[in-house]
Amino acid sequence: MQRILTIAWLTWKAALRFKLFLVIGVLLIVAVIGLPLVIRDDGTAQGFTQIILTYTLSAITALLGLSTLWLACGTLARDIEECQIQVVATKPIARWQIWLGKWLGIVSLNAVLLALSGGCVLGLLQWRAGKLPASEQQILREQVLVARGSAKEPVNPAEIETDTESALQERLKSSPVESVNLPEVRRQIREQVKAALQIVPPSYQRVWQIDLGFAKNYLAGKPLQLRVKFNAAQKSASGTFAAVWQVGVPQTTKLWQSDPMSLAPDTFHEFIIPPDLFDAKGLLTITFINPNPTALLFPLDDGMEVLYPEGGFALNFARGLGIIFCWMALLAALGLMAASFLSFPVATFFALAMLLVAVSSGTLAESVESGSVAAGNEEKGIVGHSAADIVLIPAFKGVLAVVSLVKNYSPIDSLSSGRSITWSELGSAFAQIVLLVGGFCAVVGIYFFNRRELATAQGTQ
Repeated sequence: MQRILTIAWLTWKAALRFKLFLVIGVLLIVAVIGLPLVIRDDGTAQGFTQIILTYTLSAITALLGLSTLWLACGTLARDIEECQIQVVATKPIARWQIWLGKWLGIVSLNAVLLALSGGCVLGLLQWRAGKLPASEQQILREQVLVARGSAKEPVNPAEIETDTESALQERLKSSPVESVNLPEVRRQIREQVKAALQIVPPSYQRVWQIDLGFAKNYLAGKPLQLRVKFNAAQKSASGTFAAVWQVGVPQTTKLWQSDPMSLAPDTFHEFIIPPDLFDAKGLLTITFINPNPTALLFPLDDGMEVLYPEGGFALNFARGLGIIFCWMALLAALGLMAASFLSFPVATFFALAMLLVAVSSGTLAESVESGSVAAGNEEKGIVGHSAADIVLIPAFKGVLAVVSLVKNYSPIDSLSSGRSITWSELGSAFAQIVLLVGGFCAVVGIYFFNRRELATAQGTQ
């Protein structure tokens, strides 16, 4: 361990020698302090949060991510290219210790920079919050500067697939479909099945039964919040739609009904409901009554959500920074892996290309969902049957499986909306991002570093 720590200290010295620590520190301070000064919020709690939390944390993540990749690629690749690594490798130290020492030096540097910038964001947030109007400060305390747990009605994908296959078989009995069109027909039927679960026709109602689980034991006397979102089949003259809600235990006096609300579609709305409306088992029954002349659609993923207080903001903010730190640890492993077998410019290009693939995973997901990598293949009836589809679609699925291990954790979105980041979520992020994906990069990088010939003459004409 002493040898690994020595390499980590040498990595720190290199970063300080090249003024990297100073430059990144200045850029982070500019991002944290400069952005809120340049970009003015609209005076609301939501606008304030967008500027202070979303923009600054995104800027911090981007700056630290790019600097981590550059330092990880440069600290190993340049040592090899400039023949400095031979001086270290000839000493009684294993190459895996050199590799891990450099990784530890980079992640510890990131930890310091992230802690400093995070502390500045937290201090600026508390200072600027005092300048908001009193009503917006209350919204900020209740909806943002808190750690709120979340509960949703469970979605059963297996049941959806069963209903889809049943409807498909009925369709095939009455109207045969060519095999090349079968995936598209199945997808259309699946969307119809899901739509039946989401649409609330005019003068009808939709009921959600949400289990609060263990949280029911400490929510007595505490008001809850509903977070809803819907889409409309047709536009209204006013741009809003009426909504009436009933929450509580059916057929009892423990029932609350809202006044008619005027809500806009395609956006999230949050409103408070009285406490203690769930039953003894923690089951909260929510009924929406649609008095509009058009159908409304509540998405299965985010159409209805119950939010409840779970903790304080400061600790929640620290856990969010912990997840960002896991991202930085993975980028350090990725950069060192590339530098283990590539030169500095090529290693940087390779690492940035991998980062670009992760960022553009939405495009890959669309190709996988459609079954083709070429636009227009659905109309031509060759989805999944071209040579490119046979090779690339399985590859895209593998890439998405790996990327999803990292992208499933979004602390910035959770913090800006006042969502709780639990210890289990932080532990899961560490296990998947650092240990699993980062560990794979480390194994590959150490393997290539051990196999690399360091004694080859370099830089000769």
